[in-house]
This record gives sequence, C-alpha cells and structure tokens, in this order.
Amino acid sequence: MKNIVTLVALGATMLFAPGIVNAQTESSSNQKAKVTDLEIDLMRKDLRDQKKQVVAANLPLTGDEAAKFWPQYDAYTHETIKLNDRRYALFKEYAANYNTMTDAQASSYIRRWNQVDGDFTNLRLEWIPKFEQVLGTKKAAAFFQIDRRVGLMIELQLSSLLPLVQP
Repeated sequence: MKNIVTLVALGATMLFAPGIVNAQTESSSNQKAKVTDLEIDLMRKDLRDQKKQVVAANLPLTGDEAAKFWPQYDAYTHETIKLNDRRYALFKEYAANYNTMTDAQASSYIRRWNQVDGDFTNLRLEWIPKFEQVLGTKKAAAFFQIDRRVGLMIELQLSSLLPLVQP
C-alpha cells in the first residue's frame, strides 16, 4: 500500500503544483505554460483511477461483494467529484488572488474551504449505511479508512502548495 499511496500523493502534487507556481510567478515571468482546465480534468481522472486501485488492492472483496460494491463506489465517487470541483475552484481563486487578497476575501476563502471539508464529512456519513449494507460493518469501516487516508494525503499535498495568507 505504501507504494500506491506514494503514487497518489505524487499525482496530487502534479495535479496542482503547476497552477500555483504559475500563479505566484506570473507577474515576474510568463515563461511557464499554464495548465489548462482540460489538463487538470485529465489529471484528476488519473488520480481517481489511482485511488480506485488503492481501494482494490487494500479492500478484500468476495465476488458477490465486488459486484455490489463497485457500482456503489462509482456513485459515491460521482458525489465526491462535485465536492472536489468546489475545492478546485477555491484553489484556483486563492492562487489568482493571493498577491492582492483583502481581509474580506481571506475570511470568505477560509470559511468556504472549511465548508467543503464539512460537506465531505457529511457525504461520508450519508454513505456509511449504504456501504455497510453492501460490505458489512467492518469492511465498510475499512473502506472509509482507506478513502479518508487517501483524501488526507491529497489534502496535505494541496495544503503544502498553498502559501499562507500574508497579514
């Protein structure tokens, strides 16, 4: 699992690093090409595929469980994409406004970022009983541990790329 987790973390870094680097250095140099939204979408899809591989490698499923689990997983992933779209929009907004951020923007940004975090928690809480029906309690718990760990690693990578708001 450690090697797969490392790949996911590296994927997250590749996903967002170019945009932040460009946002921070754009005023001094336009030599680096901007990463397009299409490229970001493709990288996000790759990251989702890697996450699915992590789940498959670490969650032992019987044939019957797998037949029920993967469609549920795909539906759950579809819901997480919506939240990640909001997170990515916040990330882009922060990068675009970092050098000129006002107090009001900083206040709004941090509140909206925490709202997305809360919405992720609520989504997981909503899906726990659905996965418990398919997998049973312990395997559902294991799935959410894997899901949360991968999410935290990606979040850590993203957060480490964002410079702190300057007072």
